[in-house]
Amino acid sequence: MTTTATTYCVKVNLPGGVVSAGDMFEILIIAAKAGATDISIGNRQQLYFDISAGMLEGLEMDMMQAELSYEVDTDNFPNIISSYVTDAIFNTESWLKEGVYKDIFDMFSHKPRLKINLVDCNQTFVLFFSGNMNFISSPVSNYWYFYIRFPKTNYIYCWPSLVYSADIPEISKVAEEIIFENKHLFYDQPEVNPQPFYEMVTANNSFSEQAITETLKLPDFYLPYYEGFNQYINNKYWLGIYRRNELFSISFLKDICELCISTRVGQLYTTPWKSLIVKGISDANRKDWGAVLNKYQINIRHAANELNWQTENLYNESLVLKKDLVRIFEEHDLRTYRLCFAIKMQPKTGLSGSVIIRKQAEGVFDVLHSRDFNPNYKDLVLFKSEVPRNELAECLIALCGQYYHFLSHSGTTMPELEPEMEEAITLNAKTSLYQCKYCLNVYDEQYGEPDNGIVVQTAFEDIPHYTCPVCEAPKGDFLAVEKTNIFG
Repeated sequence: MTTTATTYCVKVNLPGGVVSAGDMFEILIIAAKAGATDISIGNRQQLYFDISAGMLEGLEMDMMQAELSYEVDTDNFPNIISSYVTDAIFNTESWLKEGVYKDIFDMFSHKPRLKINLVDCNQTFVLFFSGNMNFISSPVSNYWYFYIRFPKTNYIYCWPSLVYSADIPEISKVAEEIIFENKHLFYDQPEVNPQPFYEMVTANNSFSEQAITETLKLPDFYLPYYEGFNQYINNKYWLGIYRRNELFSISFLKDICELCISTRVGQLYTTPWKSLIVKGISDANRKDWGAVLNKYQINIRHAANELNWQTENLYNESLVLKKDLVRIFEEHDLRTYRLCFAIKMQPKTGLSGSVIIRKQAEGVFDVLHSRDFNPNYKDLVLFKSEVPRNELAECLIALCGQYYHFLSHSGTTMPELEPEMEEAITLNAKTSLYQCKYCLNVYDEQYGEPDNGIVVQTAFEDIPHYTCPVCEAPKGDFLAVEKTNIFG
């Protein structure tokens, strides 16, 4: 779905990646009336479809009458994404349930211009830190960790206290306003001092705060299999649907919506893996769902090593490369369990992965992996640079082999880099930034920490007894990182 001079790309946000079957059906009717034949799902759980230029005026009228928010050829208002889709099917032991998600979504009175994520800390289906404002559930009921990645920077700041659920919409709005009103401090800057930001956000606002008594601990990454019919609580089933070409025909989706309505399945869920999930299917209605899949010849049992990819939205070059690599993976019967791959053709796409395939020049790529191969960690290790496209698969197979070798022989992930490799691993070069591996707070010697008696330009190595001001982790739990690695 590539926009040309005679077509427009329409984007519809689904806050939290959830939509009622009735609302979805209305979107599909409007899209079809405007000449669209397919819908694609973005990696922020939004919808895209193409229409011809001559149909735009009619679509705008229909959208206005239906009171639907949309954008044409722009992404000025990113979708709020969430792990709501995981509730009851991928994780059950959490205070974060359907009602909490819905209450938060309903309290948003503004259209965010920055990316907002609401994520359950117990799941590993929706990645944690792809937003500018990342709210991650804490062990304390209705309180969240809050991590801010300032726009167009690689600087991440951990809010020094937990944030209350009901305050999330307002603190997001205030923080966004502060950032846009002070771009010279917080937007597209090589250096960011978070202390003035904190003071500005809290100056005229009273938010319910809770002390951070337990640091955020990132779970080991396991991407659950998200396709097919699967039984869960109360003898219900959920259905996951993935499309290899990332396109869902509108006629198929309309039949899905009509079946949801007739069988009292209330909602549809979009995922960051560009797939669709339907929950609450009764055993008595499974045959009806099977009939719809048969009608459109929908395959729902793709190999796991095809499902664990992050690609850029509406970017055919990424999709073509993914298909080529998956085909070779299949030929080698390659195991990729506990790994996920991200293809980054464009700078600052915000995609995360255990393994990153990053375009450096035409036909040339760098291959990197995250620490411990956990995509929620943002410090990256360069595995091999300047890999020609026709050698990418061989390079990735070798990296997977190393990963599983160390898992099987030591029960851990990759060992520390050997000293003789450090010059080649350019992303691990010595810098003046050190990041806590638990809460991700950063020490920057350029600013020091005057409130803690550490003057500016104090090298981290020269601080004899340092502890994290956020989570009190010792100095030994800080890792040297580059600005490009704090947030990729």
